[in-house]
Amino acid sequence: MYNLLKGKKGIIFGALDDKSMAWKVAEHAHAEGAKFTLSNTQVAIRYGTLDELAEKCNAEIIPADATSIEDIENVIKKSMEILGGKVDFILHSIGMSINVRKKRTYDDIDYGFMMKTLDISAISFHKVIKTAYQLDAMNEWGSIVGLSYIAAQRTLFRYNDMADAKAMLESIARSFGYIYGRDKKVRINTISQSPTLTTAGKGVKGIGDLLDFTERMSPLGNATADELAQYCITLFSDLTRKVTMQNLFHDGGFSNMGMSERAMHQYSKGIDD
Repeated sequence: MYNLLKGKKGIIFGALDDKSMAWKVAEHAHAEGAKFTLSNTQVAIRYGTLDELAEKCNAEIIPADATSIEDIENVIKKSMEILGGKVDFILHSIGMSINVRKKRTYDDIDYGFMMKTLDISAISFHKVIKTAYQLDAMNEWGSIVGLSYIAAQRTLFRYNDMADAKAMLESIARSFGYIYGRDKKVRINTISQSPTLTTAGKGVKGIGDLLDFTERMSPLGNATADELAQYCITLFSDLTRKVTMQNLFHDGGFSNMGMSERAMHQYSKGIDD
């Protein structure tokens, strides 16, 4: 480890179990010297294993519904009390689609479910940022990171209304990134990660085929949750002080590929068969 976050304090939203990306970020942040609080919903805390992570990282858990301004205010205020002042980084790793869970296709979407998808997966990002901004909870040169996916720019089969949510998430980072950077020197970025086999991801039909496809297409292969965590650490650190309002692809090169040799070879085999 490099002590990149020595003396820094933060809040990590969204860790569930040891398969989740936020969990890996917390482990790496702890190893790099950071102190932080953890937050998730009461249901997630009940059914996940967040207590194990909290003990491992010497972190306190503050339950919250990230769609509730009141809950977010409580998380941020309590975090500042626990950590002894303003924070230096916030991770937003929150997303859920009822339409995807209920297998409602995009051309037969339930709009009530869609509004919940947008609120949970994107608008909550705005609520977290706005609350931190209004409470003056971030130190200068602080860093806020949201986790995104390439479906914000490209159409991916079955990703459904989550694609709309990710597009909104990235737009929020740009729009609020200007304001927060101008006024408080706080950076806001999103990371577009490779498809990753999290607990939630396992429930997505065809996830194994998607992982195989992106692995064949990416010159460096899929980025793992551990590698994502390492990238997050650089964005939380002082090494990236002038990086803001960006959507940063962390996908082994997949986002710039058209067709790889490995993918074409597999495709040709399929035709021959």
